[in-house]
Amino acid sequence: MSKMLYNGQIMERDNVIDIEDRGYQFGDGIYEVMGVYNGKPLMMDEHMERLERSAREIRLTLPASTKVLKNNLEKLVEVNELKEGIIYMQVSRGIASREHGFPDSKTPAITVAYTREEERESDVEDQGATAILAEDIRWLRCDIKTLNLLPNVMAKQKAVENNAVEAILHRGDTVTEASASNVFIVKDGELYTHPADNYILNGITRRKIIQICNNELNINVHEQMYTVDDLLHADEVFISATKLDIIPILKIDDQTIGRGKPGEITKQILQHFRSLYEKGVRNKA
Repeated sequence: MSKMLYNGQIMERDNVIDIEDRGYQFGDGIYEVMGVYNGKPLMMDEHMERLERSAREIRLTLPASTKVLKNNLEKLVEVNELKEGIIYMQVSRGIASREHGFPDSKTPAITVAYTREEERESDVEDQGATAILAEDIRWLRCDIKTLNLLPNVMAKQKAVENNAVEAILHRGDTVTEASASNVFIVKDGELYTHPADNYILNGITRRKIIQICNNELNINVHEQMYTVDDLLHADEVFISATKLDIIPILKIDDQTIGRGKPGEITKQILQHFRSLYEKGVRNKA
């Protein structure tokens, strides 16, 4: 994994970050993480679509079309001979004197991307894991995939220190998402997840799960707010994210969820999601 993508060129991974890169100093940029299965990026079109949306929301002009970016990322996977792992890509507003206001419009945005080997957590997907609760203290535009992730980092560290896979976030009594994933609950055979508004990131895996439930499994999905009490007394709970895929949550803090084992609906959804990459299918929806 010695090669990286820097401003459209694939090169050796050297120290190419300028101290006045606005991504480095302000977190003034956006990013995407894409899963690679069997040597192929999964749902790349959806990730590029979300990248474009994030760029519009922070008034950042991408340095190239998403078609060019996509082609460059596919080349990066090929030259690094990545079979299983992730692509990380970020776009900053560029290098400029450290002033809070935007730099001159001629300042070019900077794209950086690299790949990393990362195995699927199949055992955790099949056996389930634990989570904790944490107050959601993030800003009010969580729908934009920006580089500003310190509150997420603090929540995830709390989970790590409690031997949990995730920290499930709540604003007051309302569950939003988790530190690095979306959250679903199952109650009476139906699925519930927070609506895709400014309080959560509309995950690519989240969107695919909803599509699978609507089109293949005939499971009703309700995109609506629900409470911490609803979460703790759900029949099933699972989290979803790129490359994390779908992980059943069996316990949250001291509360056992359902029967304390992966639920049938969660297992159905996981099986259908796995078929996307086990068959080498690249979604074009």
